[in-house]
Amino acid sequence: MWNKTDPEESFRNKVIWAAAGVVAAALIGVGIYYRMRAPRPAPTAAAAVPRMAAQPAPTPLPSSATQAAAIQHPIPAQAATPRATPLPPLNHSDAMVVAALNRLIGHPAVARFLVPKNVIRRIVVTVDNLPRAKVSAHLRPIKPTPGQTVVDRQGGITTLSARNFARYTPFVAVVSRINVKALARLYFRLYPLFQQAYESLGYPHKYFNDRLVQAIDSVLATPTVSGPIDLVRPHVFWQFANPRLQGLPAGQKLLIRMGPRNAAVIEAKLRQFRALITKMPE
Repeated sequence: MWNKTDPEESFRNKVIWAAAGVVAAALIGVGIYYRMRAPRPAPTAAAAVPRMAAQPAPTPLPSSATQAAAIQHPIPAQAATPRATPLPPLNHSDAMVVAALNRLIGHPAVARFLVPKNVIRRIVVTVDNLPRAKVSAHLRPIKPTPGQTVVDRQGGITTLSARNFARYTPFVAVVSRINVKALARLYFRLYPLFQQAYESLGYPHKYFNDRLVQAIDSVLATPTVSGPIDLVRPHVFWQFANPRLQGLPAGQKLLIRMGPRNAAVIEAKLRQFRALITKMPE
């Protein structure tokens, strides 16, 4: 079972995993930290907690003509080449994934930011939800951001404080140091597990890499916000006062909450990663 988290933590969430996310990270990181949103409703079918029963062997990359015709961003052919060390079953993949991330970004960063349980499943659910209105906070791959939301008040107006952006800086510093080419190689290596986790959400004929590209494109389409960002608190959680901003996809709202400097780092890494996962072999 996955432990549920108090929805009050949701505003402190996310990278980004997006992306967490990627990917994790990245995506990771995408996904990461949501606390300035309305109370979390019951998960939709697409965001429901995947069953933890024994899983079959990792799903192979689609090969039929019908599936290939539907895929917009196929994984490069060399990524499908069998490796000397086979992948573990999805439900027993955490040790391998965590060890690989330790080598990629370092054990201190992984221990500080990553939720080490059901890593692949958490990344997939978060990526799938980034273009949607809400992300399931208790399924995020990244731990909540410490501290409370920092606001400025003047008269009867409450705005998001620039001091709040500093809460995301440690995570963004880790993302800035990621070797994107190495991250893409790890993603290709683990892709059958990502695909299997995505299909288990109820997408048996969909391709996870296509959804990942859609999520990245959604985040990269985040509008530029100039000037103070007004907030309201109709219930327990802070929301954007501007209905247009509050109606943006979850990934875009996260990027705005991180502040322009942090957002620029995340966007640059996402563009690099997108280029690698959509590049056809020469």
